[in-house]
Amino acid sequence: MRLLNRLGGLPVVVAVLTAISALQLALITIGNITDYDTNYAFVQHVFAMDTTFKSPNLMWRAITSPGLVTTAYVLIIIWEGLAAIALIAALVAWIRGSELARRLSSLGWLMEAMLFGGGFIAIGGEYFQMWQSSKWNGLTAALQNVIIASVGLILTHLLTSGRGERAGDLQEDDGGAA
Repeated sequence: MRLLNRLGGLPVVVAVLTAISALQLALITIGNITDYDTNYAFVQHVFAMDTTFKSPNLMWRAITSPGLVTTAYVLIIIWEGLAAIALIAALVAWIRGSELARRLSSLGWLMEAMLFGGGFIAIGGEYFQMWQSSKWNGLTAALQNVIIASVGLILTHLLTSGRGERAGDLQEDDGGAA
């Protein structure tokens, strides 16, 4: 029963979700670096709005400058990498039982939510009308990332509201009556 209480506790749940998110963002970052052209094409077409309905009232938003597209894509990769690093550091902090774990997890998930919610859903989906494209529409994948980050943020902040256990509770306690 003690093992179940420990493994089923909120700190362990948040630590595992932190590990999963760190792995996912690290793999996304590595994929964007090693298979640069695939996702560069995605950013290029979203910015160019060349697979949208091409409404004259909206096409002024299109960006076709290779320099601006490259800059945006490199910034996306850097942001993903920094979010992954924050979550990896958070995982290490969770394992060590550090109070810093909550803040690092929050930082990583906030960065993920900002990128995929603000960058892909708001800017890509609405400003560049990505939702109109049958080929270059990344809204579903972006929403998945926002949901994962949001769940992580909620669970992490349950720990700080007094409704969950503290980060240090990830460590085995010395005993005592339950």
